[in-house]
Amino acid sequence: MPFIQINQLAGMPAADKARVIDAVTAAYAEASGKDAAKVWVHVADMPHDSFGVGGRVLG
Repeated sequence: MPFIQINQLAGMPAADKARVIDAVTAAYAEASGKDAAKVWVHVADMPHDSFGVGGRVLG
């Protein structure tokens, strides 16, 4: 069973997450030939104050 994890900053609306999960599942299934019903996708929200770019915290 393929497991895909997406790490992102918190704040994406649930409807947008659902579209991302659907699109990633479809793309992976098409590219790999795997059954889309067996593809797991997890969207992990990271608090802004737990993420930094260029040495600076985003939160």
